[in-house]
Amino acid sequence: MAKNTGRSRSPGEPSSNPNRSKPQQSSFLGRLARRVAIWGGALVLLAAIGLGTAVAVTMSQLPAFDALKSSQNGQMIVVRARDGSELVSLGPSYGKWLSYNEIPPVMRGAMVSVEDRRFREHIGIDALGLVRAVYVSLTTGGRAKATSTITQQLARNVFLNNSRSMTRKAREAVLALALERKFSKDQILELYLNKVYFGGGAYGIDAASRKFFGHPATELSTAEAAIIAGLVKAPSNYSPTADLDAAKSRGEVVLGLMVKNGAITQADADRADIADVAVVHEKGQNSVRYFTDWALPQLDMLLPDTNEPIEVWTTLDPKMQQAATSSMTANAPKGAQGALVSLDRDGAVLAMVGGTDYVNSNYNRATNAVRQPGSSWKLFVYLSALEAGYTPDDRVMDEPVTIDGWSPQNDGRNFAGQIDIRTAFAYSKNTVAAQLGSEVGFGTVASMARRFGITTPINTKPAMVLGTSEVRVIDMTRAFAAISAGGTSVEPYGIVKVTTTSGEVLYQHKSARGQVLVPPNVAAEITDLLQTTVATGTGRAAQIGRPVAGKTGTTSSNKDGWFLGFSSGITTGVWMGRDDAKPVRGLSGGHAPARAFADYMKVAVSTRPVEQFQTEVKLPEWQLEPDDEALQGSPDDYYYVDENGNVVHPGANGEQGDDQPRYEDGSVGPGPGPGAPQMPDYGPGAASAPGQRTPSNGGGGSGNGSGSGSVPPAASPDFLNRATGRSSSEESQRTRQSPANTNAPRAVRTPAPERTPGA
Repeated sequence: MAKNTGRSRSPGEPSSNPNRSKPQQSSFLGRLARRVAIWGGALVLLAAIGLGTAVAVTMSQLPAFDALKSSQNGQMIVVRARDGSELVSLGPSYGKWLSYNEIPPVMRGAMVSVEDRRFREHIGIDALGLVRAVYVSLTTGGRAKATSTITQQLARNVFLNNSRSMTRKAREAVLALALERKFSKDQILELYLNKVYFGGGAYGIDAASRKFFGHPATELSTAEAAIIAGLVKAPSNYSPTADLDAAKSRGEVVLGLMVKNGAITQADADRADIADVAVVHEKGQNSVRYFTDWALPQLDMLLPDTNEPIEVWTTLDPKMQQAATSSMTANAPKGAQGALVSLDRDGAVLAMVGGTDYVNSNYNRATNAVRQPGSSWKLFVYLSALEAGYTPDDRVMDEPVTIDGWSPQNDGRNFAGQIDIRTAFAYSKNTVAAQLGSEVGFGTVASMARRFGITTPINTKPAMVLGTSEVRVIDMTRAFAAISAGGTSVEPYGIVKVTTTSGEVLYQHKSARGQVLVPPNVAAEITDLLQTTVATGTGRAAQIGRPVAGKTGTTSSNKDGWFLGFSSGITTGVWMGRDDAKPVRGLSGGHAPARAFADYMKVAVSTRPVEQFQTEVKLPEWQLEPDDEALQGSPDDYYYVDENGNVVHPGANGEQGDDQPRYEDGSVGPGPGPGAPQMPDYGPGAASAPGQRTPSNGGGGSGNGSGSGSVPPAASPDFLNRATGRSSSEESQRTRQSPANTNAPRAVRTPAPERTPGA
């Protein structure tokens, strides 16, 4: 009989059989799964109810189909010229609204094939597309990229913006579901094709067809429809007017998708020759777009946020703009670019050309490019010298010079010897400019350039006097305009006012009073130098039959050519050169740029009267010497102070005689003759002749001036001694030793001696 060796289990000891716990564990997991399912189902139900409610509410708030047809997207901007004529219309352009049946089937098929191939199947959101995007993201490790459906794009274009936030995406989804519930698929596709943006300001397929191909959308060919459908992905990248090759390449991709999705057959695709598609270029692009590209971005600072249509009234003169474009085309050397900026006396931009052809290159060289100005920079060198005391007639030496190891050379490598400042500037003598810059200080020249509106970096090495610091055309033109304005700052502007289409003024330009940059005499002297440059110097090609003041500029190896000048209140700057900064054979400021300046200015000033320049130097009153004052009008215009501190005026209108000064209180005294003391008349008892009047010596005459013939001093000697700290004996000794009092001392202004800069 087998023996039982097992140990008996006590009543409280748990069972060692693991199978006993399995039913309990299965029961717990089952209960947990049921709870998750219940709560999950409840949450899904609540989410569905919430989504359904949101869709229902949104659907009830959606505009009717006809209301959506009449609504427009984007902001229309009409740009007007100085005379009120329309220069260009920017922003959204809407063609004729086409019903679903009027839209060519090939256009409908192209758009559905490339943007939403399951358009007819989904409910507004492509669930399969979302699942596929998530799967690709998980398997490749990249970011999930789900293409929006046509319905979602319509919701975004009409009701939302392009923000990438989750809130916007959620609202977009709700709107798409609501649109699908309210409108049919045909209505949604009709809205989409008439409202989607195709680039270049064109909204809708009819506007795009007219803009790019020159005919209505009802006449679109298969190839043209493929190109238009391909624009939606990136209108700026695939625009036919900007990059025709990219547009056609994208069109080939669309044709392939149309064949794949059954919109057309392969034979149809083979017959659609995209290479033969002709694109219509817009007219008038060259004449104004450089200007509008510069002026219109300023609206962001001038106006509050608004989407309503506006009209922008500008300073541009169409006739001058056309003349500027023609002058650049006719004179720019082969292979070179050019830029021109023309300012009125108040800073209004009359014309702006940023290149020889806007369609080929829309880069604005007038406002964005920075190039070396060459000798036109000498404007700031000579301004600094004139402000420091030089005059146009001062003599200087044109001779070899070395400054900190740098030895400048003149054009032609010759030296004229002793010449005046005027000649040195007119013939652009580099050695003289170097000496002047060294004497006044290169930092001073840089500060002068900053003062006149140069915004680019400026170096202060000796060679800077020859224009080695890069500048913008508009900044240099602004500096010369300040000289034309008599040394007063000028701020370029292009927008006069902004109005709504109903005429409400949203912005009005207000002219600010210019800041005085240099004294009027310095402005007159530099104008003298600039006028001589055109009359007899390097700028003779800029002559137009009336006074012109200007300066040429040429950089090393003929890489840049400049001419800047002014006449009859119009200041114009011209630059020519290559974008790659390579030399241009024969280019110099006195040739092509000066001729372009002359061609333009003959048109620009044709309706303005001839104006002579103010080159006569008139020193400010505080700089006039007494001898100069005597030649500048009536002696009644000035006064002097006598030995006792009294303000004395000369006699008025000769009533009291030339030797009878009139005091501040109206009394009359003796004239300022040699040796005659200057004593006021304090009363009727005082003598009127110099020999009958003597100043008080402090010893007597107290009084009141009646009967004694003595005149009381302005202050007693005791008071003066106490005020100055002198003793009575010192005062007596000083009085005995001092010479006879005469009129106030007067300095005589003499011509500046001959001097050599840098000496």
